[in-house]
Amino acid sequence: MMKSVPAVALALVLAGGLLASGCATKKYVQKEDAKVTDRVNGVQGEVEEVQGQVKQHDTRLQAHDQQIGEASRTAQEALQRAQEAGKLAEGKLLYETVLTDDRVHFGFNKHELSTEAKAALDEFAEKLKEDGKGVYIEVQGHTDAVGSDDYNEELGQARAQAVRNYLARQHKLPLHRMNVISYGELAPIADNKTGEGRAQNRRVALVVLR
Repeated sequence: MMKSVPAVALALVLAGGLLASGCATKKYVQKEDAKVTDRVNGVQGEVEEVQGQVKQHDTRLQAHDQQIGEASRTAQEALQRAQEAGKLAEGKLLYETVLTDDRVHFGFNKHELSTEAKAALDEFAEKLKEDGKGVYIEVQGHTDAVGSDDYNEELGQARAQAVRNYLARQHKLPLHRMNVISYGELAPIADNKTGEGRAQNRRVALVVLR
């Protein structure tokens, strides 16, 4: 019976070692689990951030598409007119630039180009150089709703013609590659009942086609 004591003691030592080893292993596993959880949380955060950026991008695209759809009715009409006249090589609408009164200060009942208007047209002409040759431009004159239809049609025509003349004289753009048209008060982009809205409606749109 005495000989069995060391064996029992050895068994107890081994069992204690296994328990200690088991505790150490459990702590290690818990530590690794925590690391994995942190990495997963980090990746999830990055995914959510990317998803947020994609959502913002999609929102901007939708807003851009909506803006183009709302603002380009007259541009689409310009494209159709140019196609029917055989003015285009590719039949494409490249872009349109809108010069409103709050930017270029046409002023009430005015068609003369201000310093701001000339600067905006200088910028527009520089961009045209990047687009290369072969572009066709329709210059559209618009007014607010104050005054008669006939008067506003004439005023819109005068604004468009002033822009065409400036581009031809100052930047040597070919006259045969530019056409002018007046919409008068018929294509407002803002409420004519407010001063701010009328200022936005007093504008010239430059539609660039190819």
